[in-house]
Amino acid sequence: MGKFQKITTKLNGVFLLQPTVFKDDRGFFLEAYNKADFSEMGITEEFVQDNHSCSARGVLRGLHFQTRYAQGKLIRVLGGTIYDVAVDIRKNSPTFGEWIGINLSSAMHRMIYIPAGFAHGFLSLEDHTEVLYKTTESYHPEYDAGIRWNDPEIGIKWPFEEYRIERPFLSEKDMALPLLSEIDTGTWER
Repeated sequence: MGKFQKITTKLNGVFLLQPTVFKDDRGFFLEAYNKADFSEMGITEEFVQDNHSCSARGVLRGLHFQTRYAQGKLIRVLGGTIYDVAVDIRKNSPTFGEWIGINLSSAMHRMIYIPAGFAHGFLSLEDHTEVLYKTTESYHPEYDAGIRWNDPEIGIKWPFEEYRIERPFLSEKDMALPLLSEIDTGTWER
């Protein structure tokens, strides 16, 4: 049995990764990343930066991307639960504008790999939710961009009711993000 189970999604290039978890009375052990194993699964990009966030219940972060130096991301939850969303913003993709959403939690240990060319965001479903994600490019604030979380054309179905979240808590920057139709997705550079 391999160290990771790769689960495809409806969006080409986006994968769920379930690591093999060894549990006993002391706790658990898993490999969260292994360059050779990831390469065998087709994830060959080099990760150059780790980001770690902690969010209260109801915090919505995103939907973010960079217009240059596009980032692939490997997302993992260290504590709590999130509803993680990827939106295909590759102009010539057959799934342009489509999205997937998946619950990720520290209890499940599941990760998601999102390649460059996607906007990414998540909703924290518990207090003190900690998310760690590796990126394939460094953060470049001058190329920081995003799409509004509630863009009606995309139609993301955030699980607010299911988790009794009256309304999301967003940064001022994220509240002011444009709609997908208002951005130029054809001029990106790696």
